Amino acid sequence: MSEALLDEIEAINSIYGDATLAHSPQDPDPTIFILTLPGDGDAASLRLQFPPSYPDVPPTVLATHSTGSAGKRGSAARDLTLFRDAVSDVYEPGQVCLFDAIEKVQELLAAAKSDDDEPEDGLQPAPSDHPSPTQPPTPSSALLGPEPPWTLSLPYTESKSTFLARCAPVSSPSQAASYLAHLLASDKRVRAATHNITAWRIRGAAAGTSFQDCDDDGETAAGGRLLHLMQLMDLWDCMVVVTRWYGGQKLGPRRFAVINQTARDAFVRAGWVGEEGGGGGKKKGK
Repeated sequence: MSEALLDEIEAINSIYGDATLAHSPQDPDPTIFILTLPGDGDAASLRLQFPPSYPDVPPTVLATHSTGSAGKRGSAARDLTLFRDAVSDVYEPGQVCLFDAIEKVQELLAAAKSDDDEPEDGLQPAPSDHPSPTQPPTPSSALLGPEPPWTLSLPYTESKSTFLARCAPVSSPSQAASYLAHLLASDKRVRAATHNITAWRIRGAAAGTSFQDCDDDGETAAGGRLLHLMQLMDLWDCMVVVTRWYGGQKLGPRRFAVINQTARDAFVRAGWVGEEGGGGGKKKGK
């Protein structure tokens, strides 16, 4: 098993929960794994095979391992097809791809579920005065507002801690605060993380005004260093959130380099800075 695959397994299980990606207990072949797609019991688990040369060659999505407990008829076949399409779409030779594939298939599953819930012939479901006792109330999409336009980094694992950054363009401090609130309300993995370190810089509408701030979220001094990175890169009208899932081993000062490295990867993927060099890249206007 390659070191890249070992790191990917650790990152995936840190982000999505223990045993999300694990060896198949029924299969003696050490290259075969079971991936349990994230969800509330309505997504299938899949059998994947990682050749020894992965990530130089893509993984093979073999078959469905089990259906979700709440899956509808045909949903397992749908999940299998969507995940194969996602792997094919995101894979690049030499780059691990499971995190991007899982995020991609999550988007596709959410879209498919929305289509399934759409009333036929334009009819609206009859309102009920008595909500189902088995369905706990959750915030509606109208209350949360639209999904912020996040760009995600690749997950990075260091001494069993996993880091993931996401950045988005923002035009006001209130918008930055609402984006963070939306993230914490809508993503239980992020909400349950050890730290969500935030920084943002915004040019004010009036000439000569600007706003910038940061939040350590318990990771002492990390927010200030993240903000300093944005200053060095001359990034404006954007925000970044670096999420850390603590793995039980202290990193010491090394954690600041990892936090900034993960944030920079998100900035690069958003197209705000180049692949090489440390700064000078200005964010393009919206």
